[in-house]
Amino acid sequence: MMTIRGAGERGHFDHGWLDTYHTFSFARYVDRRHMGFRALRVINEDRVAPGRGFGTHPHGDMEIVTYVLSGALEHRDSLGTGSVIRPGELQRMTAGTGITHSEFNPSESEPVHLYQIWLLPEREGLEPSYEQKAFPEDERRNRLRLVASPDGTGGSLTIRQDARLYLATLDGGREVSHELAPGRHAWLQVLRGGVTLNGSALSAGDGAALGDESALAIRADEPSEVLLFDLA
Repeated sequence: MMTIRGAGERGHFDHGWLDTYHTFSFARYVDRRHMGFRALRVINEDRVAPGRGFGTHPHGDMEIVTYVLSGALEHRDSLGTGSVIRPGELQRMTAGTGITHSEFNPSESEPVHLYQIWLLPEREGLEPSYEQKAFPEDERRNRLRLVASPDGTGGSLTIRQDARLYLATLDGGREVSHELAPGRHAWLQVLRGGVTLNGSALSAGDGAALGDESALAIRADEPSEVLLFDLA
């Protein structure tokens, strides 16, 4: 069974410095029909204006994954981490018992386009930690590259939840597939372009929840990028 969450159905706020879309309920956007999916709690697509950003703020008991599509995002946190996330890089932050951080667009001219994802952790009270890795395009071109997993398999980020995240950059006309083990669920988020998932067309910003499926077939109808979540 597949349920599509269309890009235009998401919560949307344009604050001038921040243009943001919420797949699930977040902040002032509340929709009891869309509170998350399995361990997935937040999928936000953000565009942040040059020289602007999110001031220092706290988080707790959440696994936070950030992926930059274009531009750059400067990160600072209470662990002493200072870094810049660029396209092709993913950041994982375990908020655990409590962490504060800020995110800022350091460019004077270029906006930053990013996705921020929150997943519920395997348990509360984890020790806060931070991790960032680059995944070159040749590792994910026309294939699903594992980028986050519970045990860091294959150089992926280590995420404290029974979830596996895959990233793929697809040429038009190319197809990738993914098998789901019995009892597993999937969420596919289209980051760019347009794809056909098990016969259903999806465009940039669309998401799809899948359960009771044994396999996913993802065909790019144009040059595309997708993020796949394999969830308990």
